[in-house]
Amino acid sequence: MAQPYEERNSAVKTRRQQEDQRRMAFRRAIEDHTDQRLLRLETADYPDLGALNYWQAPPVNGRRSAQPAR
Repeated sequence: MAQPYEERNSAVKTRRQQEDQRRMAFRRAIEDHTDQRLLRLETADYPDLGALNYWQAPPVNGRRSAQPAR
């Protein structure tokens, strides 16, 4: 039996939306990869940056918690 026009149109819309979502996810992955690659190329001139890990960096002694005003 033939499907009503609205159901066919809805199925086509849904399929196109899914294709668009997949296409955009793929495009974002490519852009992320390109950005990471460019960042690696830019920082390759500074080999000692690779050894520095932000989370392992020693705390700055001048920083203190905010003290309430008296």
